[in-house]
Amino acid sequence: MASMRDIKRRKSSIQSTQQITKAMKLVSTVKLQRARQNAEKSEDYFHAMYSTVQSILGRTGSLEHRYLKPGEGGKKAVIVITSNRGLAGGYNSNVVKLITRGELKDEDLSIYAIGKKGKEALQKNYEIKADYSYVIEEPAYADAMAISKEVLSAFENGEISEIYLAYTGFKNTVVHVPTLVKLLPVEVSEETSGKTGEAVKEAEDDNRAPMNFEPEDEEALDMIIPKYVTSLIYGGMIEAVASENGARMQAMDSATSNAEDMISSLSLLYNRARQGSITQELTEIIAGANAIS
Repeated sequence: MASMRDIKRRKSSIQSTQQITKAMKLVSTVKLQRARQNAEKSEDYFHAMYSTVQSILGRTGSLEHRYLKPGEGGKKAVIVITSNRGLAGGYNSNVVKLITRGELKDEDLSIYAIGKKGKEALQKNYEIKADYSYVIEEPAYADAMAISKEVLSAFENGEISEIYLAYTGFKNTVVHVPTLVKLLPVEVSEETSGKTGEAVKEAEDDNRAPMNFEPEDEEALDMIIPKYVTSLIYGGMIEAVASENGARMQAMDSATSNAEDMISSLSLLYNRARQGSITQELTEIIAGANAIS
Protein backbone atom coordinates (compact mmCIF):
# COMPACT_ATOMS: atom_id res chain seq x y z
CA MET A 1 0.00 0.00 0.00
CA ALA A 2 1.25 3.51 -0.85
CA SER A 3 2.21 5.75 2.02
CA MET A 4 -0.10 8.50 3.24
CA ARG A 5 2.30 11.11 1.88
CA ASP A 6 2.18 9.59 -1.62
CA ILE A 7 -1.61 9.34 -1.52
CA LYS A 8 -1.91 12.94 -0.36
CA ARG A 9 0.38 14.16 -3.14
CA ARG A 10 -1.55 12.18 -5.74
CA LYS A 11 -4.87 13.55 -4.47
CA SER A 12 -3.55 17.11 -4.53
CA SER A 13 -2.31 16.64 -8.12
CA ILE A 14 -5.68 15.33 -9.29
CA GLN A 15 -7.51 18.19 -7.56
CA SER A 16 -5.33 20.69 -9.43
CA THR A 17 -6.06 18.90 -12.72
CA GLN A 18 -9.77 18.89 -11.91
CA GLN A 19 -9.75 22.66 -11.44
CA ILE A 20 -8.17 23.03 -14.89
CA THR A 21 -10.63 20.69 -16.62
CA LYS A 22 -13.56 22.41 -14.90
CA ALA A 23 -12.33 25.81 -16.10
CA MET A 24 -11.82 24.49 -19.64
CA LYS A 25 -15.32 23.07 -19.63
CA LEU A 26 -16.77 26.47 -18.67
CA VAL A 27 -14.75 28.22 -21.39
CA SER A 28 -15.82 25.66 -24.00
CA THR A 29 -19.45 26.05 -22.92
CA VAL A 30 -19.34 29.80 -23.50
CA LYS A 31 -17.58 29.40 -26.85
CA LEU A 32 -20.04 26.70 -27.86
CA GLN A 33 -23.02 29.00 -27.36
CA ARG A 34 -21.58 31.57 -29.75
CA ALA A 35 -20.34 28.97 -32.26
CA ARG A 36 -23.71 27.20 -32.25
CA GLN A 37 -25.51 30.46 -32.99
CA ASN A 38 -23.18 31.08 -35.94
CA ALA A 39 -23.69 27.52 -37.19
CA GLU A 40 -27.47 27.81 -36.94
CA LYS A 41 -27.45 31.15 -38.76
CA SER A 42 -25.34 29.84 -41.65
CA GLU A 43 -26.89 26.36 -41.83
CA ASP A 44 -29.81 27.33 -44.06
CA TYR A 45 -27.60 29.15 -46.55
CA PHE A 46 -24.98 26.39 -46.40
CA HIS A 47 -27.43 23.63 -47.30
CA ALA A 48 -29.53 25.79 -49.62
CA MET A 49 -26.48 26.61 -51.73
CA TYR A 50 -25.66 22.90 -52.08
CA SER A 51 -29.21 21.89 -53.00
CA THR A 52 -29.61 24.86 -55.35
CA VAL A 53 -26.52 24.02 -57.39
CA GLN A 54 -27.62 20.37 -57.50
CA SER A 55 -31.05 21.48 -58.69
CA ILE A 56 -29.60 23.78 -61.35
CA LEU A 57 -27.36 21.11 -62.79
CA GLY A 58 -30.11 18.51 -62.57
CA ARG A 59 -32.37 20.59 -64.82
CA THR A 60 -29.80 21.63 -67.37
CA GLY A 61 -28.91 18.15 -68.56
CA SER A 62 -25.33 17.46 -69.62
CA LEU A 63 -23.25 20.61 -69.82
CA GLU A 64 -19.68 20.86 -71.02
CA HIS A 65 -17.93 22.92 -68.37
CA ARG A 66 -14.50 22.68 -66.76
CA TYR A 67 -16.01 22.47 -63.26
CA LEU A 68 -18.24 19.55 -64.21
CA LYS A 69 -15.55 17.11 -65.34
CA PRO A 70 -12.46 15.83 -63.52
CA GLY A 71 -9.12 17.27 -64.49
CA GLU A 72 -6.70 15.23 -66.52
CA GLY A 73 -3.99 13.95 -64.19
CA GLY A 74 -3.10 15.80 -61.04
CA LYS A 75 -3.73 14.81 -57.45
CA LYS A 76 -6.95 14.90 -55.47
CA ALA A 77 -7.06 17.87 -53.14
CA VAL A 78 -8.62 17.47 -49.70
CA ILE A 79 -9.39 20.51 -47.56
CA VAL A 80 -9.09 19.10 -44.03
CA ILE A 81 -10.68 21.12 -41.22
CA THR A 82 -9.50 20.28 -37.69
CA SER A 83 -8.56 22.36 -34.63
CA ASN A 84 -5.38 24.06 -33.46
CA ARG A 85 -5.71 22.57 -29.97
CA GLY A 86 -6.28 19.13 -28.54
CA LEU A 87 -8.19 17.92 -25.47
CA ALA A 88 -11.33 17.50 -27.55
CA GLY A 89 -11.82 13.75 -27.38
CA GLY A 90 -11.87 12.07 -30.78
CA TYR A 91 -12.77 15.25 -32.68
CA ASN A 92 -9.50 15.59 -34.61
CA SER A 93 -8.73 11.89 -34.99
CA ASN A 94 -12.15 11.16 -36.48
CA VAL A 95 -11.56 13.68 -39.28
CA VAL A 96 -8.07 12.31 -39.92
CA LYS A 97 -9.54 8.80 -40.21
CA LEU A 98 -11.69 10.01 -43.11
CA ILE A 99 -8.42 10.46 -45.00
CA THR A 100 -6.24 7.64 -43.69
CA ARG A 101 -8.93 4.94 -43.67
CA GLY A 102 -11.18 6.22 -46.42
CA GLU A 103 -11.53 5.27 -50.05
CA LEU A 104 -9.08 7.88 -51.34
CA LYS A 105 -5.64 6.53 -52.26
CA ASP A 106 -2.78 7.94 -50.22
CA GLU A 107 -0.42 8.62 -53.11
CA ASP A 108 -3.03 10.66 -54.97
CA LEU A 109 -3.81 13.15 -52.20
CA SER A 110 -2.73 16.72 -51.67
CA ILE A 111 -3.78 18.23 -48.33
CA TYR A 112 -4.94 21.79 -47.74
CA ALA A 113 -4.85 21.91 -43.94
CA ILE A 114 -7.09 24.13 -41.85
CA GLY A 115 -6.03 23.37 -38.27
CA LYS A 116 -2.66 22.37 -36.80
CA LYS A 117 -3.82 19.01 -35.44
CA GLY A 118 -4.86 17.73 -38.85
CA LYS A 119 -1.64 19.00 -40.40
CA GLU A 120 0.53 17.35 -37.74
CA ALA A 121 -1.28 14.02 -38.12
CA LEU A 122 -1.16 13.95 -41.92
CA GLN A 123 2.17 15.56 -42.83
CA LYS A 124 4.14 12.34 -42.27
CA ASN A 125 2.36 10.46 -45.05
CA TYR A 126 0.79 13.14 -47.23
CA GLU A 127 1.81 16.25 -49.11
CA ILE A 128 0.71 19.41 -47.29
CA LYS A 129 0.00 21.75 -50.17
CA ALA A 130 -1.01 24.71 -48.00
CA ASP A 131 -1.54 25.52 -44.33
CA TYR A 132 -4.43 27.78 -43.27
CA SER A 133 -4.42 26.90 -39.58
CA TYR A 134 -4.84 30.52 -38.51
CA VAL A 135 -8.28 30.91 -40.12
CA ILE A 136 -9.99 28.36 -37.87
CA GLU A 137 -9.61 30.62 -34.83
CA GLU A 138 -12.10 33.14 -36.22
CA PRO A 139 -13.63 31.78 -39.44
CA ALA A 140 -14.52 34.49 -41.95
CA TYR A 141 -16.11 34.34 -45.37
CA ALA A 142 -13.14 36.23 -46.80
CA ASP A 143 -10.81 33.44 -45.63
CA ALA A 144 -13.03 30.81 -47.26
CA MET A 145 -13.00 32.86 -50.46
CA ALA A 146 -9.20 33.00 -50.48
CA ILE A 147 -8.93 29.23 -49.98
CA SER A 148 -11.55 28.63 -52.66
CA LYS A 149 -9.70 30.86 -55.11
CA GLU A 150 -6.44 28.97 -54.59
CA VAL A 151 -7.88 25.47 -54.99
CA LEU A 152 -9.97 26.50 -58.00
CA SER A 153 -6.88 27.99 -59.62
CA ALA A 154 -5.01 24.72 -59.06
CA PHE A 155 -7.99 22.81 -60.48
CA GLU A 156 -8.13 24.96 -63.60
CA ASN A 157 -4.36 24.64 -64.12
CA GLY A 158 -4.55 20.86 -63.97
CA GLU A 159 -2.53 20.58 -60.74
CA ILE A 160 -5.43 18.80 -59.04
CA SER A 161 -8.19 16.73 -60.59
CA GLU A 162 -10.77 16.66 -57.79
CA ILE A 163 -11.51 18.68 -54.66
CA TYR A 164 -12.89 17.26 -51.40
CA LEU A 165 -13.83 18.81 -48.07
CA ALA A 166 -13.31 16.89 -44.80
CA TYR A 167 -14.90 18.45 -41.71
CA THR A 168 -17.06 17.64 -38.69
CA GLY A 169 -20.73 18.41 -39.18
CA PHE A 170 -22.57 19.88 -36.19
CA LYS A 171 -25.92 18.26 -35.42
CA ASN A 172 -26.30 19.26 -31.79
CA THR A 173 -24.23 19.64 -28.65
CA VAL A 174 -23.48 15.93 -28.33
CA VAL A 175 -23.69 14.72 -31.94
CA HIS A 176 -20.88 15.61 -34.35
CA VAL A 177 -20.52 13.77 -37.65
CA PRO A 178 -17.19 13.51 -39.54
CA THR A 179 -18.08 14.24 -43.16
CA LEU A 180 -16.27 13.98 -46.50
CA VAL A 181 -17.89 15.99 -49.32
CA LYS A 182 -16.81 16.15 -52.96
CA LEU A 183 -16.76 19.76 -54.12
CA LEU A 184 -15.40 19.46 -57.67
CA PRO A 185 -16.19 18.27 -60.21
CA VAL A 186 -19.77 18.90 -59.21
CA GLU A 187 -21.76 15.69 -59.29
CA VAL A 188 -25.52 15.71 -59.55
CA SER A 189 -27.13 13.41 -56.98
CA GLU A 190 -29.33 10.58 -58.17
CA GLU A 191 -32.37 12.23 -56.61
CA THR A 192 -31.80 15.35 -58.70
CA SER A 193 -30.56 13.83 -61.95
CA GLY A 194 -32.77 11.99 -64.41
CA LYS A 195 -35.93 13.94 -63.64
CA THR A 196 -37.86 13.89 -66.90
CA GLY A 197 -41.45 13.48 -67.99
CA GLU A 198 -43.64 13.43 -64.91
CA ALA A 199 -40.93 15.05 -62.79
CA VAL A 200 -40.73 17.99 -65.18
CA LYS A 201 -44.51 18.29 -65.13
CA GLU A 202 -44.46 18.32 -61.31
CA ALA A 203 -41.82 21.03 -61.43
CA GLU A 204 -43.97 23.10 -63.74
CA ASP A 205 -46.96 22.58 -61.47
CA ASP A 206 -44.86 23.92 -58.60
CA ASN A 207 -43.92 26.98 -60.67
CA ARG A 208 -40.39 25.68 -61.03
CA ALA A 209 -39.59 26.10 -64.72
CA PRO A 210 -36.71 24.26 -66.41
CA MET A 211 -33.43 26.08 -65.97
CA ASN A 212 -32.47 28.73 -68.54
CA PHE A 213 -29.31 30.81 -68.43
CA GLU A 214 -28.86 34.43 -69.39
CA PRO A 215 -26.62 35.26 -71.15
CA GLU A 216 -24.85 31.86 -71.39
CA ASP A 217 -24.69 28.75 -69.23
CA GLU A 218 -20.88 28.78 -69.07
CA GLU A 219 -20.75 32.36 -67.84
CA ALA A 220 -23.43 31.67 -65.23
CA LEU A 221 -21.62 28.60 -63.92
CA ASP A 222 -18.37 30.57 -63.79
CA MET A 223 -20.11 32.81 -61.26
CA ILE A 224 -22.21 30.25 -59.39
CA ILE A 225 -19.78 27.39 -58.77
CA PRO A 226 -16.97 29.47 -57.15
CA LYS A 227 -19.58 30.89 -54.76
CA TYR A 228 -20.84 27.35 -54.18
CA VAL A 229 -17.34 26.10 -53.29
CA THR A 230 -16.67 29.12 -51.06
CA SER A 231 -19.98 28.68 -49.25
CA LEU A 232 -19.34 25.00 -48.54
CA ILE A 233 -15.85 25.72 -47.21
CA TYR A 234 -17.15 28.52 -44.98
CA GLY A 235 -20.07 26.41 -43.78
CA GLY A 236 -17.68 23.57 -43.03
CA MET A 237 -15.47 25.85 -40.92
CA ILE A 238 -18.43 27.25 -38.99
CA GLU A 239 -19.81 23.78 -38.19
CA ALA A 240 -16.32 22.49 -37.36
CA VAL A 241 -15.78 25.23 -34.75
CA ALA A 242 -19.12 24.44 -33.11
CA SER A 243 -18.32 20.72 -33.14
CA GLU A 244 -14.86 21.33 -31.68
CA ASN A 245 -16.19 23.27 -28.71
CA GLY A 246 -18.96 20.74 -28.17
CA ALA A 247 -16.47 17.87 -28.23
CA ARG A 248 -14.09 19.68 -25.88
CA MET A 249 -16.91 20.50 -23.47
CA GLN A 250 -17.90 16.82 -23.34
CA ALA A 251 -14.28 15.70 -22.93
CA MET A 252 -13.63 18.15 -20.09
CA ASP A 253 -16.90 17.22 -18.40
CA SER A 254 -15.89 13.54 -18.51
CA ALA A 255 -12.40 14.39 -17.24
CA THR A 256 -13.86 16.40 -14.35
CA SER A 257 -16.19 13.53 -13.41
CA ASN A 258 -13.35 11.01 -13.60
CA ALA A 259 -11.19 13.24 -11.41
CA GLU A 260 -13.99 13.42 -8.84
CA ASP A 261 -14.19 9.61 -8.79
CA MET A 262 -10.42 9.32 -8.38
CA ILE A 263 -10.40 11.86 -5.57
CA SER A 264 -13.13 9.89 -3.75
CA SER A 265 -11.16 6.66 -4.14
CA LEU A 266 -7.94 8.28 -2.94
CA SER A 267 -9.74 9.85 0.02
CA LEU A 268 -11.02 6.42 1.04
CA LEU A 269 -7.55 4.93 0.57
CA TYR A 270 -5.97 7.74 2.59
CA ASN A 271 -8.44 7.25 5.45
CA ARG A 272 -7.73 3.52 5.50
CA ALA A 273 -3.98 4.14 5.54
CA ARG A 274 -4.43 6.73 8.32
CA GLN A 275 -6.60 4.35 10.33
CA GLY A 276 -4.04 1.60 9.89
CA SER A 277 -1.25 3.92 11.02
CA ILE A 278 -3.20 4.95 14.15
CA THR A 279 -4.02 1.33 14.95
CA GLN A 280 -0.36 0.39 14.62
CA GLU A 281 0.73 3.23 16.93
CA LEU A 282 -1.86 2.20 19.54
CA THR A 283 -0.70 -1.41 19.33
CA GLU A 284 2.93 -0.36 19.85
CA ILE A 285 1.99 1.84 22.85
CA ILE A 286 -0.03 -0.95 24.48
CA ALA A 287 2.74 -3.47 23.81
CA GLY A 288 5.31 -1.12 25.34
CA ALA A 289 3.13 -0.50 28.41
CA ASN A 290 2.66 -4.24 28.94
CA ALA A 291 6.40 -4.83 28.64
CA ILE A 292 7.14 -2.20 31.34
CA SER A 293 4.57 -3.63 33.73
